[in-house]
Amino acid sequence: MADGDHSASTRSHTVSGDAVATSAPEEQPDVERIIAEHDEERPARRLSGRVALVVTVVCAVVSVFVLYVVFFPLARGTQYYLVLFLAAILPLTFVSYRPRPKPPSGSDGDRPDNPGVLDWALAVLSLAVTLYPLLDFDGFLERRQVPTTLDLVAGLLLTLLVLEACRRTTGWWLPAICLAFFAYAYYGGYLPADWSLAHVGFNIDEIVPQLYMGTSGFFGTPLNVAATYIVLFTIYGAVLDMSGAGKFFIDLSFAAFQGRKGRQSPNAPGRTVTLAGFLLGTVSGSGTATAVSLGSVSWPILRRAGYGREQGGGVLAAAGIGAILSPPTLGAAAFIIAELLRTSYLTVLVYAIVPTLLYYVGIILAIEIDARRHGARPVDIPAGSAGKLLSRFGYHFASLFLIVAFMAADIPPFRAVVYATILQFLFSFLDPAHRMGPRRLLEALAAGTRSVLAVAAVCTAAGIIVAVVTLTGLGLNLAGIIIDAAQVVGDHPTLVLVLTAVFAAVAVAVLGLAVPVTASFIIASVIITPALVELGVSRPEAYMFVFYYAVLSEVSPPTALAAVAAAAITGGNPIRTMWATWRYALPAFLVPFAFVLTDNGSALLAQGPLPGILAATGVSVLAVAALAAATGGWIVGPANAPERVLAFAAALLLLYLEPLTAGIGGALICVAVVLHLLRRRLRGRPDAPVPDTQGSTT
Repeated sequence: MADGDHSASTRSHTVSGDAVATSAPEEQPDVERIIAEHDEERPARRLSGRVALVVTVVCAVVSVFVLYVVFFPLARGTQYYLVLFLAAILPLTFVSYRPRPKPPSGSDGDRPDNPGVLDWALAVLSLAVTLYPLLDFDGFLERRQVPTTLDLVAGLLLTLLVLEACRRTTGWWLPAICLAFFAYAYYGGYLPADWSLAHVGFNIDEIVPQLYMGTSGFFGTPLNVAATYIVLFTIYGAVLDMSGAGKFFIDLSFAAFQGRKGRQSPNAPGRTVTLAGFLLGTVSGSGTATAVSLGSVSWPILRRAGYGREQGGGVLAAAGIGAILSPPTLGAAAFIIAELLRTSYLTVLVYAIVPTLLYYVGIILAIEIDARRHGARPVDIPAGSAGKLLSRFGYHFASLFLIVAFMAADIPPFRAVVYATILQFLFSFLDPAHRMGPRRLLEALAAGTRSVLAVAAVCTAAGIIVAVVTLTGLGLNLAGIIIDAAQVVGDHPTLVLVLTAVFAAVAVAVLGLAVPVTASFIIASVIITPALVELGVSRPEAYMFVFYYAVLSEVSPPTALAAVAAAAITGGNPIRTMWATWRYALPAFLVPFAFVLTDNGSALLAQGPLPGILAATGVSVLAVAALAAATGGWIVGPANAPERVLAFAAALLLLYLEPLTAGIGGALICVAVVLHLLRRRLRGRPDAPVPDTQGSTT
């Protein structure tokens, strides 16, 4: 669903029955614990007793309210709805999340951990200050230019509460960034007048109304997206999981590549993980959760096939991160892109098709190379028949197709996903093991709201950044600074664009090391995107460029949460696992440059005539293949350093997507292949697999 969709889905899939049964008597990893430790958006507490029951019921009621508003919009408008939504979300966040990311010292992390007096006090206070505007909503909106003292006090309190909710769900970095923006709005007037970042300066009675009483702050686009789209997709994800779809997707992936008895392919385990990661992305758009859930089932098979601990962790993390990149359910940032571009979510899905194809082509090719290079062994993958699974449980795909079909028919995505949720609920009665009676339905509705708490806190806090940028004009000022810095190196337009794109990629990746994907995208979209647009890059290409680098921060060293979580499953070295993941995901780091560097790059976002789209896709596939050969060190056999350098240079030239550079890139590939074949022929013997040096396989 969306990043931040952490429904009960994909957390503890146990594969049994006619499907996959990994019967090895080995200790299974604690999936819940690993996700909680390494997923920066979910250090939630374990509630128990009456508190757990009350929170479950309230969360379910919020989900029902959200579903009701889809068909019966509130007469007072969107901002009124957002006030009510935030009034429900903030108290639930304080009750559901600890003041610290870990349980108190000396306590058992698996023991229930109910809220204390401070948590309840913050929950009540947040409810009061959030509902305060509804006492006189029309008057509240009219007082924006001349707020009362009570308005300012309530606004400041809400600011502090939002920052605390964000700190509880994601850590200190995002609140610190928000405070820095707030300070800039207040103190920016004291900067020297000739500085590009200087502005006229704003007082508290000007800043707070921008945050609290307008539509560019707390109740702006980020929260609107969370309350209108993301929460509905998290509800859908919870129902999808409760109805057995997550288990079916894993079972189907294993069955699809099991091979006939005695004819198993050594590449099958890696292919299985890749397909399962793609399918599980429809249930949980979190790369970390997908990698861990998938690894708990598939790591024993990868190990028997000969994958080292770091190599296997890299495959799991790379496959997991594809969950946020893959249609039909991209991460939360994709909904924000649709809002910023004033276009449909279906259009954003279309933008993502070719890049997703290239991402998975890169992973599959890297897996094929590793299987040959390290001598992977064929293994028996116990699984049922793919045909039987599809005939019995293939209906789980229907709701996904329904979402796309309805959006193609111009039905808004928030309605399309509700229809899909209803359909999936009805389908649950076809499987007695996953039939959704009243209790399971209550759990699914509650899980849908619980899953959106963290991302809603992030989106609300990000409203501070958006409001300050709008108030001060910071976005345009920073765009000028970025471009001026690039022009110091050279003033050729292409060079300036390349340097700006490199800076943007590095800045977004670094930003993503500290804050969640959604937050890093929002910050980058208001600060970095204007620089790309000013240099002639179209807005769709600029936003998609930033989106991909925000997502890829989950596999970017030195934090790479998805890779660290996968290493916890495989027992590998986290740093080595990060670099293994980075190698598998490398095409995704380079392909976005093709969006922005030339006009032909728009074809990779499915814009323009079909022949141009097909040509750009074909050239890019060749570039990804060359990149896989260069990073994997394999062409027909092990490649030497000159051959790998030629392949890497060819990949870069091909990704520039201009006829001349594509021709040179193709020629370099031919040279690399010819040199490789000549060297093999002169050596006169077949290549042996390279021993695995990435970790023990036992």
